[in-house]
Amino acid sequence: MFVQLLAATGVLAVLTLVPGPDMAVVTKRAIASGRRDGLRTVGGITAGLLVWGVLTVVGLAAVLAASATAYTVVKLAGAAYLVLLGIQSLRQSRRDRGLPSAPGTPAPSGSPWRTGLVSNVFNPKIAVFYTGLLPTLAPSGVPPRLGMATLVLLHATLTLVWLSGYVLALAKARAFFERSAVRRALDRVTGVVLIGFGIKVATSHP
Repeated sequence: MFVQLLAATGVLAVLTLVPGPDMAVVTKRAIASGRRDGLRTVGGITAGLLVWGVLTVVGLAAVLAASATAYTVVKLAGAAYLVLLGIQSLRQSRRDRGLPSAPGTPAPSGSPWRTGLVSNVFNPKIAVFYTGLLPTLAPSGVPPRLGMATLVLLHATLTLVWLSGYVLALAKARAFFERSAVRRALDRVTGVVLIGFGIKVATSHP
């Protein structure tokens, strides 16, 4: 069982480190509002994983993954939210033009925790990931639900640790990112990336 958990940890760690919408959302919030809001966004993302984890353990995520209609509704809602965040970032880069750097720049509106939560809850790929991959990684010798719950908690912990460390690294370099030209460029890149992820989610299949 220990060897199986170790192997599962390795697989989940690799998947956690791969850049995706979560990292783009965290980058935008941490650079715009600082370490505290960045960490709150990470907290929301982790909570979103736990929501999917609970749904997976009770079997509802499998229903979503198997239902084309439900999957489409959730993915389009998630895609629209990511595109909205991307548009907001692009608009922010235009508002920052010619303004003094960061101290006078307004922070993004809305709760950072809610931003992280919504971006994750409306990502149906997590349902597919949890119902498709996690069962293959679950350790033998324990009840299936307990094994799945263990892996969900492990994935949430890895995500929390990784993204929190990423936010702290960004915070140390925030003085660089607060330069007006750098901030505008980052807002544009982040906006394009978020819109790109939104389009990818919208065109994805289970």
